[in-house]
Parts: sequence; C-alpha cells; structure tokens
Amino acid sequence: MMVTAFSPRPEPYEVARVTSTAAELLEVLWGRATTAPVSASQLRVLLVLEHERGINLRTLADLLASTPPSTSRLCDRLQAAGFVERAESPADRREVRLHLSSRGRAFLVDLRARRERTLQAVLEQMPAAKRAALREGLEAFCDAVDAQIRDDVRPSGSGSRTA
Repeated sequence: MMVTAFSPRPEPYEVARVTSTAAELLEVLWGRATTAPVSASQLRVLLVLEHERGINLRTLADLLASTPPSTSRLCDRLQAAGFVERAESPADRREVRLHLSSRGRAFLVDLRARRERTLQAVLEQMPAAKRAALREGLEAFCDAVDAQIRDDVRPSGSGSRTA
C-alpha cells in the first residue's frame, strides 16, 4: 500500500490522512491477534480506567460518548470477568468509583506485549532514522491527543469533572 508523499511542511489534513491510514492498518494488523475475552468496547473501558483511576460512571460514559446505562452494563460484564472493581467514593457513598483489577492490568500488559511484537516485526523493516522520526512524531501526537481528550470532558469554566 502506497501512502501519499508529503511536502516538506505538510498541512494537518495531509498528516491526518496518513495517520488515518496508519490507524486502519494497525487495526488490520492487530485484528489478527484476539482481544478475547473482552470486546472492542470493553477494551476501550479498560484503557480509560487505566488512565483515569477511580473515575465515576457518568464521567466514563462521557469519555466513551455513551450513555450511563450502556456503560454500566459494560462495566458489569467486566466486573463479572474480574477485570474491573467498583468502590464507594470516600466523598459520597452514593457515587461508585471504577478501578482496573490486577487481572485487568495483567490483561492489558499481555495484550500490549502481543501488539508490540507484531509492530516490532513491521518496524524492523524501516530504516533506523525513519523509526526515530516516527517515535518523536508519535510522542508529540500522543501528548496532543491526551490534551484534547482531557479538554473535551472538562466542563467550561471548571478545572476538573466531578459529576
């Protein structure tokens, strides 16, 4: 598959197109390795819980662009499988906080190891200088995505979400 060549100072739309293609190719590559026993939606929950420890259900639903009842059902299944734990909030006993269990963390470690082995085989085919440039660009990309996600869930005029 040929990816479009860039001008020396590529426009964001050009980079977005190539990034989208790369994401689709990663989906195909990673689709070869199973994420069982969790679905793609459940995997998203685990990934959010890993980064947002002690998040409440409403905030998790907002991050997933889902409804609280749907998100609750996802968490019910993950809790039944031993991947998620629920705990009362110390500030409000009516609020439930969600956490990855040790089994959930171990699952993500194993999944990442399998994915990284798959990626390593591809990256070994690239020249070292291109790999270094890719790493630098992806680190900046990850920082920008993280900031965007955090800004999207923060209500206007507030420093954090407490709902």
